[in-house]
Amino acid sequence: MVLNGQVSEWKDILSGVPQGSVLGPILFVIYINDIDESVNGRILKFADDTKIYQTVDSDEAINTLRHNLCNLVAWSKEWQMLFSIEKCKVIHLGFNNSCPILYGWLAVTDSI
Repeated sequence: MVLNGQVSEWKDILSGVPQGSVLGPILFVIYINDIDESVNGRILKFADDTKIYQTVDSDEAINTLRHNLCNLVAWSKEWQMLFSIEKCKVIHLGFNNSCPILYGWLAVTDSI
């Protein structure tokens, strides 16, 4: 880096993208662009947030959601971009929704 004619020393960067750079967000988007391939359904990405969503109204849909979540975990481990489990949330829309649907998945997340 050069600031007011002063040159800084070179430093090795082990991982990540330089913070505050113009290229940082673009490099991040390129880096996570293939995350869609691990989900068989709908996925939304904005900055560093990722959301998968679907209607869960049958045992098959429950298994699909679990499979998608497991695939996301596998992707995150492969690319060394682990999800912050404490920031992960589930939202239920509609009537008569209950949490037990995902209890099997929650046990898997404990090992991340």
